[in-house]
Amino acid sequence: MGHGGDIIQELSTDHREVEELFGRIEAMPVGDARRKEFADQAVMELVRHSVAEEQYLYPAVREILPDGGEIADREIEEHSAAERTMKAMEGCGADDPEFDRLVAELTTEIRSHIADEERNLFPRLRRAATQERLDKLGDKARTAKKTAPTRPHPSAPDTPPANKVMDAGAGMVDRLRDALTGRGKGH
Repeated sequence: MGHGGDIIQELSTDHREVEELFGRIEAMPVGDARRKEFADQAVMELVRHSVAEEQYLYPAVREILPDGGEIADREIEEHSAAERTMKAMEGCGADDPEFDRLVAELTTEIRSHIADEERNLFPRLRRAATQERLDKLGDKARTAKKTAPTRPHPSAPDTPPANKVMDAGAGMVDRLRDALTGRGKGH
């Protein structure tokens, strides 16, 4: 899918990509090993997406919207819940009944999060921020995703500046692990 544009366009493209992966998982029979491959890919995308939001979107939301602090705190808590679910999924094979339960839980969590962002947060941000600011945030989000972790790290800091330092190191280690194991290369 085409990445680019302002931060809202960039993050919305991420949403479509993750939804496509969820659809592929749901279309496969329970126990199919490819479900785990698609779930791993979804986790990789979601973690990178979350890093971009936590480093750039939510600080901007705090600054721009009158209730931005409350919104950002709620969004970050949703990310934390999803990260805990993703971390639990790491140890499950596609034939594990717990895998199916966790995938269903993650899908529900993420779909709810996406719907709320796209119906509420993104339109409010578009009205309140300048296009120039949204464009700069889009560039920063794309850059952040390139070095972001690809695995969940639920205990890592999720607010600047600590998250920017920790995410870069974790991202390097995660990409090395992915290269050694072939994770995320199936599709």
